[in-house]
Amino acid sequence: MANKAVVNSQIQAVTDRIIRRSEETRANYLAQVERAQGKGRARHKLACGNLAHAMAASSDHDKNLIASGQGPNLAIINSYNDMLSAHQPYGVYPEMLKAEALRNGATAQVAGGVPAMCDGVTQGQPGMELSLFSRDVIAMATAISLSHDMFDGGMYLGICDKIVPGLVIGALSFGHLPAVFIPAGPMPTGLANAEKVRVRQLYAEGKVGRKELLEAESASYHSAGTCTFYGTANSNQMLVEIMGLQLPGSSFVNPGTELRDALNKAAVKQLVQISEPSNYAPIAKILTEKAFVNGIVGLHATGGSTNHTMHLIAMARAAGIQITWQDMAELSQVVPLLCHVYPNGTADINHFAAAGGMQFLIRELLGAGLLHGDVNTVLGDSGLEPYTYDPFLNEDRDGLVWRPTAAESGNPDVIRPASDPFSGHGGLQLLTGNLGNSVIKVSALKTPQLKVTAPAVVFNSQDDMLAAFKAGELEKDFVAVVRFQGPQANGMPELHKLTPSLGVLQDRGFKVALVTDGRMSGASGKVPAAIHLSPEALEGGVIAKIQNGDLIELDAEAGVLKVHVSDEELAARPLAECDLSGNAIGMGRDLFTNMRKLASGAETGASILF
Repeated sequence: MANKAVVNSQIQAVTDRIIRRSEETRANYLAQVERAQGKGRARHKLACGNLAHAMAASSDHDKNLIASGQGPNLAIINSYNDMLSAHQPYGVYPEMLKAEALRNGATAQVAGGVPAMCDGVTQGQPGMELSLFSRDVIAMATAISLSHDMFDGGMYLGICDKIVPGLVIGALSFGHLPAVFIPAGPMPTGLANAEKVRVRQLYAEGKVGRKELLEAESASYHSAGTCTFYGTANSNQMLVEIMGLQLPGSSFVNPGTELRDALNKAAVKQLVQISEPSNYAPIAKILTEKAFVNGIVGLHATGGSTNHTMHLIAMARAAGIQITWQDMAELSQVVPLLCHVYPNGTADINHFAAAGGMQFLIRELLGAGLLHGDVNTVLGDSGLEPYTYDPFLNEDRDGLVWRPTAAESGNPDVIRPASDPFSGHGGLQLLTGNLGNSVIKVSALKTPQLKVTAPAVVFNSQDDMLAAFKAGELEKDFVAVVRFQGPQANGMPELHKLTPSLGVLQDRGFKVALVTDGRMSGASGKVPAAIHLSPEALEGGVIAKIQNGDLIELDAEAGVLKVHVSDEELAARPLAECDLSGNAIGMGRDLFTNMRKLASGAETGASILF
């Protein structure tokens, strides 16, 4: 049993503030959910012609069940494609989920598919400029899939960066429906992360060729399943579990295993139960203010993806809840860092799971009063206590048994108790100053890298910076300012293409840092990077006024980011201009012109939906 503890006073204060701030918008959202709920099975409201269309391709047995209304009809929203390793396992899920639904007196239909793109494939490529916007496209595609009003609950199949946040936003637009998220799990451990980074840096220095680099990358990303580093994809899985949308212990079980299959079937059974009127648990009642605070706490305690400083804000807004970066920063002050998973350490997500994983993490956070335990989950109103239990196959290997998680960490170099954290401060930090607001991932940084004050070298694209590196122009202390990378400028691509070069310079003894209105995500590594800077350059942010040689101060300990130029001089400087026409066409970017125009800033979720 997890120790009962009073919720930390600062966590409670932030939660109360979010509740007060969101009072009107949350009430409006819940009223909308109440109106949509109706009475009885949703499909009974359809005319006979509507219903006939919706079940025309079903078996006679399924048609009888659907028409009779004897059991719930469940939607499957699938992000399957077989190019991306994380989503390839979903190809066989629908038939398995349908069969399990029938065994539990329900029916299931694939209501629709949503796109799933991979930042790993598009990194440094033009297609990356569609990545962030794909989240809102996925949300809209989810809503379209559910718009037939045929369903009493939803199963959401998604793993990676923008897919899970998009599915959550879409599911919340149908907040009256119960929902369960079903992961596919990470690929088994491949090439050690430290070796992968070593080869990447050798390639950046020109000491190995493309052949050696591809061999190393392929040994790291080698089979079906999620990439094993703790980036946005695995941060997604942590979030939906700690927020109660997945079964306990289901996030990090490898694909194609008996335990994975048993968890998937158990998820269907649970959704059937909470879709019945007697156990009704819609997603709107699970994703409350407390649940979102729990998600932020989990993000800090694990050193999770900086992408979620945008995604969580957008997801919360879909539920009528208003969260700010300041809320996240104040939570980070009291949440200890309990995990070291690459890029915050050398271990991967499989090592994390083996050392205690989510169940150990949740048990420790609950015992320290750092989580709200009194929340609804897909298990009902039993709170987070069941999430401290590990799933195992039963003796007949045809079902699950649940046992309390281990009393001690299986590897204190990977996950630690709350009484002995890696750091007393969370893995993310808010930076403020005369440049605006930005975030930084501090969990992977060593103490000397938390403070950098150096002259600015300004670039309007990542390719310009890489060209300067290759030309030997960056052999010095400097802060790389890479601007015109925000949502309105070019869709806010990730800039990990810069990491190996900056890492090389840092290893040579230079003090280096990155300041950008673009993204670096969950794979942010050992180089200090102030990212998501708002306002962005195209909106007139001060980053558009920085000049080469300006002294930039980045202090992650004090939460400061500023340029040492007087207010008077900054006010007098003109805004830099940048020709963005090259970002407007090709690789589908011309179809996203209006999304770039409508996108809100990173601080408000970088979304067109709200």
